[in-house]
Amino acid sequence: MADNVTASTEILINHTPYETRVALLGDGVLQDIFVERERKRGIVGNIYKGKVQRVLPGMDAAFIDIGLERAGFLHVKNVVRRGDKPPTRISEVMREGQSLLVQVLKDPIGSKGARLTMEISIPSRFLVYLPTAEDIGISAKISSEEQRQSLREAVAGFHEGKQGGFIVRTAIESAGLWAMRADMQYLQRVWENILCQQRHSRPGTLIYGELPLYQKVLRDYVTPEVRRIVVDHPDAYKQMRAFADNFLGNMAASLELYDGDRSLFERYGIEEEIALALKRHVALKSGGYLIIDQTEAMTTIDVNTGAFVGKLSQDDTIYKTNLEAARAIARQLRLRNLGGIIMLDFIDMNTPEHQQGVMDALLDALAGDRSKYTISPLSPLGIIEMTRKRTRESLRQVMCEPCPACQGRGYVKTIETIAYELFRDLMREARDFKPKMMTIVAALDLIDFIREEESLTFSDLQALLKIPIRLQVDAGYRYGQYDIALG
Repeated sequence: MADNVTASTEILINHTPYETRVALLGDGVLQDIFVERERKRGIVGNIYKGKVQRVLPGMDAAFIDIGLERAGFLHVKNVVRRGDKPPTRISEVMREGQSLLVQVLKDPIGSKGARLTMEISIPSRFLVYLPTAEDIGISAKISSEEQRQSLREAVAGFHEGKQGGFIVRTAIESAGLWAMRADMQYLQRVWENILCQQRHSRPGTLIYGELPLYQKVLRDYVTPEVRRIVVDHPDAYKQMRAFADNFLGNMAASLELYDGDRSLFERYGIEEEIALALKRHVALKSGGYLIIDQTEAMTTIDVNTGAFVGKLSQDDTIYKTNLEAARAIARQLRLRNLGGIIMLDFIDMNTPEHQQGVMDALLDALAGDRSKYTISPLSPLGIIEMTRKRTRESLRQVMCEPCPACQGRGYVKTIETIAYELFRDLMREARDFKPKMMTIVAALDLIDFIREEESLTFSDLQALLKIPIRLQVDAGYRYGQYDIALG
């Protein structure tokens, strides 16, 4: 998650039994969007009892069976051996069939399995527990050296004689030492439970799972600078309320249950913003635009002046377009969760002052991005090469799939995405028109997906709306196309 929390931040949470979506707004503008689907929940942070499937001496790595479709990848630099120096060769510590405890660093992406580590870390509200380490670290965002030293001494005092290390998170600034100690005790109980389960579980078993997205947001995002947290599902609200009462203190008062006539994301224009974030073309207010192309190898972002005409000169027009584009690019990187190699092709500028101004604007806009990135100087051709750490799939990878009609050269929404949009449309139609019956007319692929993969959700939806809903296949409808008839 990107760290874009400001004094005017609002967090909106749209939760259903099959999908959770979180929108982060700054000054009323969408800054970040997160999507978690129950059928495809991310596994970053999960801890598994794994088994070494294959050792690769040439790569100093091993493939680890953690019970998923694809084996995970563990490099020697992520191997921990207590009491010894870190191993330099994978063959020193790994053998096929060996059992070990591993944690997921990166979700499986495309054809790649999960990236794993033996350096376990377990986060809570104020601390991160490192059971395989011994040192105490303090968040770099706590700038006061006096406060850093005081926190380090407090942690050392509470933890004296016990195993493991800690990282103190920024959120501790809004709490007291009693909260930190409670967190420490909680994390130690979690670790003891993990060790117990490890002893009694078979390889390939999930030992510890991360929190669901709507609770993870409370743990990682809520600071005194957050003005409101709004959730639209009563059950999620109750769980979040209990979490907030235990861990957030006075900040629990910022949590609200939304029950408006319009859906939460429609009310704040988030649905439209998500649709725009899936498009290749991004319009700028000045009349210029960005073209964003994602491939497996890299992402390219091209800046164009479009209809923008500056009042002074062509150089002035180009400079102003590039400045606006730099700010828009930083936002798009977060919204789309773009990672890997990214090439930014700005419009050529003739003066060094303009070139430096655009670079400064881009760096300023990227300052709130928690994902690690590297960035090269602007080349004479107006190109900036950057890398951005990718820990989960991009928004397009989550919500779209290669188009069957064009053999993968373009993208269409997945049948899952379309089905969930249909469910939201059904709830809106039922609320607005109160029909006695509804009929879904759609292509066979969508009807089959609802019947075979989402039958329970579909049944629950009918019970919730108290309206019978018929499914009707129409051979004339294209992939994902549907209509709702009211009766």
